[in-house]
Amino acid sequence: MDQRALWDRYRKHLCDCPSVGLRLDVSRMRFPDGFFDQMRPAMDQALAAMDALEKGAVANPDEQRMVGHYWLRAPELAPRPELRQAIEQALSGVKDFARAVHAGEIRPPGGGKFEHVLVVGIGGSALGPQLCADALTAGDRDAMRPWFLDNTDPDGIDRVLDGLGERLGRTLAVVISKSGGTKETRNGMLEAARAYGARRLDFARHAVAVTGDGSELDQLAVKEGWLRRFPMWDWVGGRTSETSAVGLVPAALQGVDVDALLGGARDMDAVTRSKDVAGNPAALLALMWHHAGRGRGEKDMVVLPYKDRLLLLSRYLQQLVMESLGKEKDLQGRTVHQGIAVYGNKGSTDQHAYVQQLRDGVQNFFVTFIQVLKDRNGASVEVEPDATPGDYLLGFLLGTRRALFEKDRESITVTIQDAGARSLGALIALFERAVGLYASLVGINAYHQPGVEAGKKAAAAVLALQRKALERLRAKPGPRTAEELAGEMGAADEVETVFQVLEHLAANPDHQVKRTAGKTPFDARYQV
Repeated sequence: MDQRALWDRYRKHLCDCPSVGLRLDVSRMRFPDGFFDQMRPAMDQALAAMDALEKGAVANPDEQRMVGHYWLRAPELAPRPELRQAIEQALSGVKDFARAVHAGEIRPPGGGKFEHVLVVGIGGSALGPQLCADALTAGDRDAMRPWFLDNTDPDGIDRVLDGLGERLGRTLAVVISKSGGTKETRNGMLEAARAYGARRLDFARHAVAVTGDGSELDQLAVKEGWLRRFPMWDWVGGRTSETSAVGLVPAALQGVDVDALLGGARDMDAVTRSKDVAGNPAALLALMWHHAGRGRGEKDMVVLPYKDRLLLLSRYLQQLVMESLGKEKDLQGRTVHQGIAVYGNKGSTDQHAYVQQLRDGVQNFFVTFIQVLKDRNGASVEVEPDATPGDYLLGFLLGTRRALFEKDRESITVTIQDAGARSLGALIALFERAVGLYASLVGINAYHQPGVEAGKKAAAAVLALQRKALERLRAKPGPRTAEELAGEMGAADEVETVFQVLEHLAANPDHQVKRTAGKTPFDARYQV
């Protein structure tokens, strides 16, 4: 296709959304003539399902729950007055709390002001806040510096807490868990509390909970007298919670303009309700995903934001897209194994990493470029006559887009005006809606995660096996192999897991398990 034909195709298929400062270009996707007409009935049904969802329909039949993250930025759309009131009160409470912390009205017991915020969460309770914190940081001008405990890795926990060091006394801890029983978050909270205690600090006087009403965490926060509690509702999923207290509490404490973040999401929601598919960027995204993977997720989505501030966007979208769309069964209970794999990093850095394969290797992907028009606040240096670093960044983006298209590699380009709070809110809302529409197109439930729950149950079984192994080692002294111990435990069918557990126990001092090497790893003997 010559450049003039490409220009004509670009003009025909560019979706311009001036109310949110966003454009979506699907001209480099090779969908056939008649594709939109062919998909129109399915998209009409998807849009109708989305309309019903926003009006309060039960969208998660497994748990009989509504899905209401759209109401978070437009409370007037909530189907019941008490929901609207709860959302408005929560937002007002978040802003009032952040103002009081910044003003020193809520302060550390030792005096001064809170200068740091330690966010303890995992999955949607960390990825959204991390994206927002990194994208919208003002550096030294942040009201509070954010830190994150987002895993149960002891060394990772040590790195964060050691990094805070003596600043822990001026650090506000925000613990985020809907149920309060998420083990990774609980572990991070206990580690943080221990670190505060080691410095003779009262953790409760530094702690805030974002959790469900009556949850384990909620009860603990009440019992210990934590500084504040903010709500997590069962109709907001973790991966769509950035515009709830999950995202807004850390953002407001950091000093982010949360009204702008919510405003961008609200305005994008309005644009993406349009029944005119050509003017609805979420509908277009969902259709392009369907085209690229033939409705079966046959191609991966590579996310390439050409902006350092959006480095974490691909990680955020991994959960939003893959947890929502990665499903074994469709709504009729048929086995379909749906999903779209997501990976990526930033341009142009990663043109020196995996763009070589994207252009010349296996053709199992499509690219989503994210372009940000505004380079920086203020003027840039000319590194060559009439060329700034930002000009080069655009050149690399457009050059990569062209190089891929020349090799029949498809791409979508999302263009935003800047990387501010309003634009980020719009991006988050755009992909949230696209995920919901695509799920309807392929007939799956985007709002549950049975695979995640299965993984949690399997992890609990491993921990139960470990406790049983330790009990046996303590009750009957003397060394034995993993196979011998598994037999004693009545767990011969779990000998591999017993072996893995013993190797880990022996590598750490916590449980006093000693390992004596044998001829092979499997001949090693263990004892307490």
